[in-house]
Amino acid sequence: MAVVRPTPADPTPGLRAEARETGDQRAMPPELGPDSIAVLSGPTFMYSDPCGDVPPGSIGGLVHLDTRLLSGWVLTLNGEQLLVLRAETVDHYSAQYVLTNPAQPGLPPDSLGIRRLRYVGDGFHERVELVSFRPEPVRLELRLAVVADFADLFEVKSGVRDRSAEITRSHAPDGSQLCFSYARGDFAAETRVCCSRPADRVEGDELVWDVTLTRREEWQLDLHVPLPPGMGVVEPVRGDIADVFHRRADDPVRRWTLGRAVLRSDNQALERTVRQSRDDLAALRLDLEVKGQRIMLPGAGLPWFLSVFGRDTLITAYQTLVAGPALAKGALLTLARLQGEQCDDFTDEEPGKILHEVRSGELTRTGVKPYGPYYGSADATQLWLVLLSEYWRWTGDDETVRFLRDNALAALYWIDRYGDRDDDGYVEYATRSPEGLGNQCWRDSPDGVCFADGRIPVLPIATSDLQGYTYDAKLRLAELADGPLADPGLARRLRADAASLYERFNRDYWIDDRGGFYAVGLDGDKNPIDSKTSNMGHLLWSGIVPPERAGTVVRQLMADDMFTGWGIRTLSWDDRLYNALGYHLGTVWPHDNSLAVLGMARYGYRAEANRISLALLEAAEQFGHRLPEAISGFPRERLLFAVPYPTACSPQAWATGTPLALVRAMLDINPVGGRLVLDPDIPPEIGRIAAERVRAFGRCWEVEAVGRTGHVRLAEC
Repeated sequence: MAVVRPTPADPTPGLRAEARETGDQRAMPPELGPDSIAVLSGPTFMYSDPCGDVPPGSIGGLVHLDTRLLSGWVLTLNGEQLLVLRAETVDHYSAQYVLTNPAQPGLPPDSLGIRRLRYVGDGFHERVELVSFRPEPVRLELRLAVVADFADLFEVKSGVRDRSAEITRSHAPDGSQLCFSYARGDFAAETRVCCSRPADRVEGDELVWDVTLTRREEWQLDLHVPLPPGMGVVEPVRGDIADVFHRRADDPVRRWTLGRAVLRSDNQALERTVRQSRDDLAALRLDLEVKGQRIMLPGAGLPWFLSVFGRDTLITAYQTLVAGPALAKGALLTLARLQGEQCDDFTDEEPGKILHEVRSGELTRTGVKPYGPYYGSADATQLWLVLLSEYWRWTGDDETVRFLRDNALAALYWIDRYGDRDDDGYVEYATRSPEGLGNQCWRDSPDGVCFADGRIPVLPIATSDLQGYTYDAKLRLAELADGPLADPGLARRLRADAASLYERFNRDYWIDDRGGFYAVGLDGDKNPIDSKTSNMGHLLWSGIVPPERAGTVVRQLMADDMFTGWGIRTLSWDDRLYNALGYHLGTVWPHDNSLAVLGMARYGYRAEANRISLALLEAAEQFGHRLPEAISGFPRERLLFAVPYPTACSPQAWATGTPLALVRAMLDINPVGGRLVLDPDIPPEIGRIAAERVRAFGRCWEVEAVGRTGHVRLAEC
């Protein structure tokens, strides 16, 4: 019998769980559509269609800490759905839906003005307002149908287990409240829908109000779904709905942003995009407890990834260091606190390893899924070291570096002992868990790493980006060893390791065919995986590319098969599995492009870096100045406008951090010897860039640049 070898699509043959989460994101269903609206605050969000409804069976609902508390929320008038006039978010945590009635017996269309106001803060709040424009009284039946399935977020995007037999109801007979509760093992959850105006009837799980309105009479109902006790967001907004919407209530997010760096530019799109990024990072903040540690970090993205991720958090912190060091320091300390300490096959934990993902839903808390936390990431450990170095370069904070010395050495130990699985000098990955990820690089979908002819490689895989990060991490740790860690012997060893890796990598990963490019990785038999990918941009960022090859790499990334006009594709359209709508198979990821932009600037390819930056900023304008997680890889000259990946997270942390990284590349701003140094190349389309309250070395700076000239000066904080 032939031996079945593990691949990312089937990483543990014979050990896979029967109902395994594949990692594929289900397409957005028509019940929500492309105009769906989400409001969020930390780990809580409400996701609905433009009418404000959540049709049962859709991906929508009220989700808190990975548990869906509401899976159906449908408001009808006389048994029919309302019509949308306009619906938009007001702030990230609030939305307004302006609606009217369809034609009904005895009620012409547009006879009623209907408004739904909602926000998420210390709970889910919704206000329903009705006003009649009919000259005679009208009698109406307003009905709210509620469903609570208590699904784990993992199930929402794959397949929900029917819990109906385990859900109990204790609805208030007077119509003031619906209550659903669920318990299984040590996991329990409850949903209460509280009404300011008791319903006239409760029919099953539906609240019904009989309303009579005279001409221009207004009718109002407030609904409130409390969040479970003890599980909150960071300083949630709270107050009367009208006060929240008219910004009379205290908004902790606005307070939080007051002390942040401020960017101004002649280009209003850039200014607005950076401002949106600042607000979105505030919106994504989480306040969670993991292993007894309280952590405050941005969640990776709405709706699928409102949780702590190692790789995403670290790259976001790197991208945004130019705006201040607080996020970077929080990420370093938090992830160090949760650093791996033992070998655990189910969670892929290993000593010194930085986690991949933390979840809080039923499947994790009952041990079905390994996410409490899960360590299946082969790059987060190196990225933690890269961020530690970059944080130190920007702050000169010797004390924090020395405090994290043992964590840094543990991370280095993981790279050399566990990351390099076969002692060949390269970091490889392969899961040991039946619930583990097959690909453990940033291209972590099952087919995210493939050969040019479409074959899926055998494990373990050593992707190119892992080697670039490792090279950079060792050189940076050597710099720290020469500095605050005061270990010159370690510094010499690390530089020798990096030099050896540089030489071997450029021998083993370079492919002369197709004009010359770097393989995306080596498979389990050390064969080069010959697809042409955006990973080459990460190699420029890490510095592992020899200067004499940098021009070839840049030309490959900017060629028509890779560059769409909006950014660099994840996979060349010449490769067999290319798909403009494939998650890692041809889409354009803003964060991926931001690293390429930083890499191109590093090697002096400023015109190419600026071309990508301008394209991404133009794309952001089309999405309300917010870059989505990924953009479909259709050619710009063919479609004329940017198309989002069907289930792209938005906002998403490292897409949100991308505009700041683009600004940094245009300015080429770097901390050197206790001061900031500029080498700007600002494209004419941007004009002037000025930044206030840029924090470095414990002081504030003002930065201004136009074209290729600029200056930096100290300022009052």
